[in-house]
Amino acid sequence: MLMRLLDAQYTKTPFYGVPRMTEHLNRLGFVVNRKRVSRLMGVMGLQAIYPKKRLSFPGDNHRIYPYLLGGMVIDHPDQVWCTDITYIRMQRSFFYLAAVMDWFSRYVLSWELSVSLESDFCQSALEQALCRHAVPKIFNSDQGSQFTCDGFTRLLHKRGILVSMDGRGRVYDNIFIERLWRSVKYEEVYLRDYRDRGEAEERLGRYFRFYNQERFHQGLNYATPAEVYDGKRVAC
Repeated sequence: MLMRLLDAQYTKTPFYGVPRMTEHLNRLGFVVNRKRVSRLMGVMGLQAIYPKKRLSFPGDNHRIYPYLLGGMVIDHPDQVWCTDITYIRMQRSFFYLAAVMDWFSRYVLSWELSVSLESDFCQSALEQALCRHAVPKIFNSDQGSQFTCDGFTRLLHKRGILVSMDGRGRVYDNIFIERLWRSVKYEEVYLRDYRDRGEAEERLGRYFRFYNQERFHQGLNYATPAEVYDGKRVAC
C-alpha cells in the first residue's frame, strides 16, 4: 500500500524527496519514518533528481557517452531513438517497464517488462525495435548501468548507431519518454489493478497499440504517432 501511494504521488510530484514523501504519508494517516520511506523508494528505484526520476544508476567502469542532441534539429523518423525505465505497480507486487521510442514521432517501437533492474529486459526491448524497424542514426538514454553496459552498447555499435546519454539531473534531455510514462500511468496503470504479469502484458499491449495508432497527440498537431512515423501526417 505504501509503495502504491508513493508511486502515485511521485508521478504527480517527482521533485519530492524522502522528507516530503514521509510528510505526505503521515498526512494520509500512516505512521512511517524517513528511514522506511527511503528504503521503499530505493526498492522502487525512485530518487528526487529535480524533477526527474532515476530508476537506473551508472555501473562501475562503464563508459559514459556525451549528450549529442543539444541544438540538433530532429525532423524525421528514425533519426533519434530514446529509451527509459519506469515502475509499474500490481495488486501484490510490481514490475519494471522499459520502452524504446522514436523521438520525432513519439512512436513506441518496443517495450518489455521485468521483475528486476538487470539489463536483460532493456537489451530485449532494443533488439525487438531493431528487428522491426529501420536503424536510427542516434540512440539516447540516461547514464544507467542498463544502458552503459557492454551488452547494450554493443548492440548499437554493431549497427553503426551513435550513442548519446543525458547529462546527470537534466530533466529535459529525455523529456518525450518521461511524458510517455505519465500517460501510461494515468491513462492505463492507475485505472486498473493488474493481478499478474500476463494481465499486465495484455493490457499494456492494448494501451501501446492505442497510443501508437489511435491517440491524438497535441504535440504532433493532433496526428497519431503511427501517422507521423509512417509519413502519413506532418507533425507541425
